[in-house]
Amino acid sequence: MNKVCIMGAGAFGTSMKNLLIRNGHNPLVWKRGEDVSICKDMDFVIFAVPAQSFRSVFTMAAPFVGNAIVINLAKGIENGTLLRMSEVAEEILPCVKYVALSGPSHAEEIEKDVPTDVTIASLDEQANLAVQDLLFTNHFRVYTNNDIVGVELGGSIKNVIALATGIADGMGFGDNSRAALMTRGLAEMKRLGEAMGANPVTFLGLSGVGDLIVTCGSMFSRNRRCGILIGQGVAPNEAIAQIGQVVEGITTCYSVYDLSVKYGVDMPITTFLYHFLKGDLGMKEALKMLLERERKAE
Repeated sequence: MNKVCIMGAGAFGTSMKNLLIRNGHNPLVWKRGEDVSICKDMDFVIFAVPAQSFRSVFTMAAPFVGNAIVINLAKGIENGTLLRMSEVAEEILPCVKYVALSGPSHAEEIEKDVPTDVTIASLDEQANLAVQDLLFTNHFRVYTNNDIVGVELGGSIKNVIALATGIADGMGFGDNSRAALMTRGLAEMKRLGEAMGANPVTFLGLSGVGDLIVTCGSMFSRNRRCGILIGQGVAPNEAIAQIGQVVEGITTCYSVYDLSVKYGVDMPITTFLYHFLKGDLGMKEALKMLLERERKAE
């Protein structure tokens, strides 16, 4: 039995706790306000906190992590620094053994032991294999990958596209519109990923198209539900309040837009969503500009 600590007691952290229990482990769980030394002398420390909170929680925990393998569940890009979560961790703890977990994995379904496939990514192959062994069950299949850039970007950008598809659903559009946004959103994901050094094939896997499908099509998705409310005319801040949980797609949209500018990558869906969220464009105006762009070959 491995010694495991989960930093975060939200839906995903809880579902991972119960998965580990079913797998024969007895994980400890840290909640906000508690002593972070709970993660001392662990084999694995799992971070299940929102992307924009990862730095603060990891900074507190870093002195106690030691040689443990860090597994991060957050999918996002840090606002301001534009760092991926692995880069944040390495900045704070340069020798960290870091593994990112991504893929189509709603906590609600993991909790029910619904068959689920995910991917984990690390530059440390031994850490990858150790995490695969820790989490693998006959209902939770874990694939390994060494393209941490692609896996982290895919898991982040799909939340932005899910927000956009939710808005389209809320405006009363149909399956054609959702499919178009998902497909062209995948193209945006691939373009930015390639510019940042990712393997384009990664975006055809679980952390790319797989997570995109589930997040854009499920009512378990906070990003989609928030988008639906916005598409129905609810202001973004009020929509977030109604969801009652962190909506990663909104905060991540700002970072992804900034990355697209930094790397000179054309990302129309992200761009128009960014300008709408900032208040530069109304929803109908943003949609009109998106649809009336210059004709081009696919």
